[in-house]
Amino acid sequence: MGRAFEYRKARKLKRWGNMSRTFTRIGKEITIAAKAGGPDPDVNPRLRALMQNAKAANMPKDTVERAIKKATEKDAGDYKEIIYEGYGPFGIAIVVEAATDNNTRTVANVRSYFNKFGGSLGTTGSLTFLFEHKCTFHVVAKEGVDLEELELELIDFGVDEIDFDEEENEIVLSAPFECNSEIQKYLEENGFEIKSSEFVRIPNDLKEVNEEQRTQIEKLLEKFEDDDDVQNVFHNMKEEDAE
Repeated sequence: MGRAFEYRKARKLKRWGNMSRTFTRIGKEITIAAKAGGPDPDVNPRLRALMQNAKAANMPKDTVERAIKKATEKDAGDYKEIIYEGYGPFGIAIVVEAATDNNTRTVANVRSYFNKFGGSLGTTGSLTFLFEHKCTFHVVAKEGVDLEELELELIDFGVDEIDFDEEENEIVLSAPFECNSEIQKYLEENGFEIKSSEFVRIPNDLKEVNEEQRTQIEKLLEKFEDDDDVQNVFHNMKEEDAE
């Protein structure tokens, strides 16, 4: 299995365990996408992809519709997507992706979490070299599809990993972040059903920690996850079940 596939499996249960948190996160992404590219999914590829994510997460249809409608309301918050980077305790690199209508509030909260647990907030771009920004697609496996042939076809679109998830009966594609639009277009035009897609930051190198250190770091990560402005948290701490 590829590195992106294994990384995604390690994060899956943690990210999708709290359904109300997941709905809030996806709903905010839908509002941002609808405001940027319009409320019609037929002409807004990003919104179309996020609606598939909502469906995969069993998000109620009326919740999705409210998130789209919110983008057209005059009093709706003007969400901005912002990235915060810093080091947690024991030198663990952490990237926090947020969507906020009040950057002053959000940066103050993020800084306080870092400080409380012995870390520090860094400058934008300071940790870019430690992570690969990737897009991943989870596609329903067509009957009789040849993964090698599909991979050869998709190399020209930037795909650098392709795996088959037998448990989910899906094909998982990974590529650099900037290739997202072209890959989505190819999959849709060639009749592949996209179950969901996401952007991830995969660490280039994982840091070992002992159990006591892990406990402290996970408390910090939980603080980030519990913040309503935070969309995603990425780090380079080696997972307990990683090989």
